[in-house]
Amino acid sequence: MAYQALYRTFRPTTLDGLVRQEHIVKILANQIETGRVGHAYLFCGPRGTGKTSTAKIFAKAINCLHPKNGSPCGKCEVCKALADPSNLDISEIDAASNNGVNEMRDLREKVQYPPVAARFKVYIIDEVHMLSDSAFNALLKTLEEPPKHAVFILATTEPHKLPATILSRCMRFDFKLIPQEDIEAHLKRVLKEIGKEYEDEAVAAIARAGAGSMRDSLSVADICISYSKGKLTYADVCEVLGSADFYDVAKLGESILSEDAAAALSETEKVIAAGKGVGVLAKDVLTFLNRCAIAKVCANAQALLGLPNEMFARIKEIADKAEGRKILRTSEIFAQAETDLRYSTSPRILFETAVAKACLPQADQDILTLARRLDALESKMASGNFSAPKGALRAEPEPSPFEEPAAAARPRIAEEAAPADIFSAPRTSFADRKLTETGNALENRKAAGALFMRSLRRNVKSGVLFTMCQDLETYFEGDTFVLATDSDVILSRLNSADNHKYLQQALSAIGITDFTVRKKGEKADPAEAELEELKKNFPDADIEIK
Repeated sequence: MAYQALYRTFRPTTLDGLVRQEHIVKILANQIETGRVGHAYLFCGPRGTGKTSTAKIFAKAINCLHPKNGSPCGKCEVCKALADPSNLDISEIDAASNNGVNEMRDLREKVQYPPVAARFKVYIIDEVHMLSDSAFNALLKTLEEPPKHAVFILATTEPHKLPATILSRCMRFDFKLIPQEDIEAHLKRVLKEIGKEYEDEAVAAIARAGAGSMRDSLSVADICISYSKGKLTYADVCEVLGSADFYDVAKLGESILSEDAAAALSETEKVIAAGKGVGVLAKDVLTFLNRCAIAKVCANAQALLGLPNEMFARIKEIADKAEGRKILRTSEIFAQAETDLRYSTSPRILFETAVAKACLPQADQDILTLARRLDALESKMASGNFSAPKGALRAEPEPSPFEEPAAAARPRIAEEAAPADIFSAPRTSFADRKLTETGNALENRKAAGALFMRSLRRNVKSGVLFTMCQDLETYFEGDTFVLATDSDVILSRLNSADNHKYLQQALSAIGITDFTVRKKGEKADPAEAELEELKKNFPDADIEIK
């Protein structure tokens, strides 16, 4: 006898043999026991979850003379007659290849004939969503008012493609993906029955590859059994699935999480040179990062991952050293890269770009990365690590127009004798500099930006706010001091209630009370500008807008 695939050999013949789907099994068993059998059923859900198997079991059970727990007995005359392939009382129709209106018209004519050996004539229409609009219309009337001896079972993976008129005439049952632990248990029963030894980690890897589909898992197991002559090992399963070596991927992932770009790109070259596809490598890296996240967060991570002890220890070691936010951001980068690889004509360049992006956060403009950099700056400001170490040379800032001549004449490079805090010495306020004095007005306004930064550093002492204000463009618009930025994020944060209060505090210390924060290139309200101009030209007049 020719070899039969595992998923066909071990196809369930009773409702008890189905893996999970308890909610569906209970309803169908109760209908069979009470005799309340409907005329149209819709079985929908992901592939490999038992839709067609359930339809075949149910078709035999409703005709069985002595059903047991909702399942056919397999021993009565009707069960034996239905087991004969030549019997036409149960008909399976593939809607993918019989999707025209003529096939449905033919079915509509045949359904009128009564069954030969059974009580019901059952039509199982698989992949029913493939029917054309005309075919659905031809089926509609028969589905609505079929003969008493006819039962229709429709199966599909895409129920959203069915017309509402069809859906409303069927009893709908949604099949769910099968949990990994149930797939593992079923695979172990199958392997024991065929006499194949196995490692628990190998079975767990096959179950994960099945992704909730029992048929897919059995198909992978079939290949693995043919590959391995002896005991089925985890390494055998990885070879069959085409995955890169675990330790190579772990080394690549460790380099990425530690932000060692040179080592990460070297490991990428090593894995690709070994013959692994870029798409498979991207998926392996994403799986590795997911395992790191689980190992870092979950107390029962080893049970969830189902890895050998030495592999889990390696994952745990890398996850403990990595920052949680880094793992999350790197996972986002490679998830996007995996999607982009489907449409890329240069997959290797795209993957290496993702590696470099993950290793060089300082070049990334993502909000999470910017927040991380701001946290680092704030930490340095709080610890005073911005001051130069002893013996080191540091550049002096540009001299202010208000510095004393002796200060302006100091050398541009100073050694440790220079004060650690350039703002520690008392400064004359901006108001005391006589802003309105004719001789100094222009110079004072030019120096307002520098005085503002010094006042901010001395009075507010917020490293994050100081960092955000470093790249601001400052100028006067009339008597209003303008702080301009080209970043929407910085604009939003500076205009928050707390930061606005700190800005007001720093500016008040240098004699500026009227200020605004806006985007670069934006102009003030024309009406307000004209009002300021009028007040300037007519200082004694009482002018207001009504």
